[in-house]
Amino acid sequence: MEDKQIVLVTGMSGAGKTSAMNALEDLGYYCIDSFPVELLEQLSELIEKDESKFSKLAMAVSAQDYVKFMNYFDGEGRPLRLVFVDASDDELLLRYRFTRRLHPLIAKKEASTLEEAIEMERDYFEHLKQNNRQTIHIDTTKMTNQALANQIRSYFIGNTKEDFAVTFQSFGFKNGMPMDADEVIDVRFLPNPFYEPALRNKTGNDENVYNYVMGAEETKNFTEHLKGYMDFVLQAYKEQHKNHLIVAVGCTGGQHRSVSIANWLYSVYKDEYECFKSHRDIQENV
Repeated sequence: MEDKQIVLVTGMSGAGKTSAMNALEDLGYYCIDSFPVELLEQLSELIEKDESKFSKLAMAVSAQDYVKFMNYFDGEGRPLRLVFVDASDDELLLRYRFTRRLHPLIAKKEASTLEEAIEMERDYFEHLKQNNRQTIHIDTTKMTNQALANQIRSYFIGNTKEDFAVTFQSFGFKNGMPMDADEVIDVRFLPNPFYEPALRNKTGNDENVYNYVMGAEETKNFTEHLKGYMDFVLQAYKEQHKNHLIVAVGCTGGQHRSVSIANWLYSVYKDEYECFKSHRDIQENV
């Protein structure tokens, strides 16, 4: 990873750009929000004058401006990474209605309703999917601020394992699939502790639940095959120079089986790769 880099944080309004910037600030980045695109020349001069201060720079940029920032810094030959935060339309509507904030496109009189503003903003970002730059996509629909901070940290924190990191994330299919997952593993066929009264209100973080799931013959057979598959996949992604891989493990509710398997995967690979684990649909995120 480059010692000097600029991070552009963009995405849907209301999806968590501010929280992402706060996490980057905690990692030592000099953070700038809503910088005028017209002043980029002056900013470049400042960076040249004080390279130590701006060696790690993060900028939150709007849907309308991010391409201008990206093209400018590319033209300057500066190392650049893009972070794109997103959430489902329903979640964005809920967040705006709960906070009573005004959407930026409505404030600028470019849209008259919240639904129209969200649709317009998505149109701005449509071509982001087409560029060949490695963009970090983070889906915050079901994510707490702390979980988002953990995700940012897993991408940008320095490590000694050749800058390849893996996050093992559990989730429940009934709450929707993570939009930013690279690999999805469905474990709904494994024995379900939910039907054991003594285990129903516990999670895969509890020893009794973990032992119930991992001790089943179906699980033993499954993890034997899963280990071989993950060995191959992780090495293949690493050889493709991917910085970070998200492996999402899903069961029905995201409480028991998926949590147990995600914890097992973390324990298997934590000494080989820079690993993180996150349990989306339970209160505790690690």
